[in-house]
Amino acid sequence: MLVAGIDVGSTSAKAVLYDGEVKGYTIRPTGWSPRQAGEEVLAAALEQMDFNRQDVAYIIGTGYGRVALNFSDQAVTEITCQARGIYYLIGRPGTIIDIGGQDTKAITVNDQGKVVDFVMNDKCAAGTGRFLEVMATALGMDVGELGRLHDSSSPVNISSMCTVFAESEVISLLAAGAAREEIVAGLHRAVARRVKSMLKNGALAPVVFTGGGAKNEGLRRALEAELGVEVMVPAEPRITGALGAALIAWERSGGAGTGTCC
Repeated sequence: MLVAGIDVGSTSAKAVLYDGEVKGYTIRPTGWSPRQAGEEVLAAALEQMDFNRQDVAYIIGTGYGRVALNFSDQAVTEITCQARGIYYLIGRPGTIIDIGGQDTKAITVNDQGKVVDFVMNDKCAAGTGRFLEVMATALGMDVGELGRLHDSSSPVNISSMCTVFAESEVISLLAAGAAREEIVAGLHRAVARRVKSMLKNGALAPVVFTGGGAKNEGLRRALEAELGVEVMVPAEPRITGALGAALIAWERSGGAGTGTCC
């Protein structure tokens, strides 16, 4: 039996295929239509693994675009799916920090893989992937370069996390002769401090970093420095929500044996 989890986020859509083990996954930009993005990413995953649509017994949709996936069997919140996916990967309680395109989430998971607490910043772009994209543009860089340019030895102070004000601050720092490496480190530290402020009761170790932001090694190191614990990153941190959705699809379709892996 084959099932699928589809996570349509603000910037990318992800699909995971599962039949008792992960069979494959794909990631594509969301674009203008969440429904179309969901259909395309599922079709791409099936084609990649040489499956057909009729092979899929159950589909769970999650993410911002889950309500648009009228072909899914059920929609589940990304909070629940992230917790399920990470617990499958690490097999123990902990904290998930998910930095996506438009929001930042901090999720605490218990020893049964259930959500016991979460907080989400989705009211403004501060600390999100969009925030880092704007800062990268101000620095004349691609967002993918930020992690490689991080220099934690002498980060500058970034006083505002408002995207508009922080962009102006970065431009002023460049004009004053600050090195881009120091500015990048300052931006990463500012984001990490914002995440730390979200965790009112601290972080339950281990901390697992997910979402597109987790591809940024400099940001991961900044989080470790601020939280004072090791911050782990899954092999592909963007698919953990879709993985959790696939695991829930497996359980709800009558499957068994979704233990931990790796």
